[in-house]
Amino acid sequence: MRIILASASPRRRELLTQIGIDFEIRISYMEEKTSVSEPALMVEELARQKAEAVLTSEEDTGEDVLVIGADTVVALEGNILGKPVDEAQASEMLRGLSGKSHEVYTGVALLFRKGGREDIIQRRVFHEVTRVNFYPLTEAEITAYVAEGESMDKAGAYGIQGIFARYVRSIEGDYNNVVGLPVSRLYQEAKEWTEW
Repeated sequence: MRIILASASPRRRELLTQIGIDFEIRISYMEEKTSVSEPALMVEELARQKAEAVLTSEEDTGEDVLVIGADTVVALEGNILGKPVDEAQASEMLRGLSGKSHEVYTGVALLFRKGGREDIIQRRVFHEVTRVNFYPLTEAEITAYVAEGESMDKAGAYGIQGIFARYVRSIEGDYNNVVGLPVSRLYQEAKEWTEW
């Protein structure tokens, strides 16, 4: 069976590798558009779109194929924080998160196509949510962190697995979900289709 990760995220690659999954990378390059604003529904919809874009572009070689799509957002008091567009926005996001609790949502779409049968596609779409609590950050700490460059490709402008870990008071839920992929749930959800 071919397993395809529809993501360019190095963190998602590391997490799948960590749990012993052999997979290929195919990036969807789709424009992310969503019709919903509720975080759980949004990440599920975007994960599904990414997985579908990759699956439809794959040539049917007769093999079983499992495509994994994922999307992560940070939600603070009902407002969705994606990836910052520049350092000023990254700093603004971190000021807003400082000393507060927020939620990290990751949507996962699993699309399974039985070899040689394009009309038989099974889908499983779900999300995980993890609450993250931050210590207060000083302006100097925000400036120094943003200058490191770590915040620029991450939802909410921080990476829990990097140096920002020093500002995380606690988490409630799946740590890997905050990194970008709830791999234990993914593994359980896809077990019936795979031989892993």
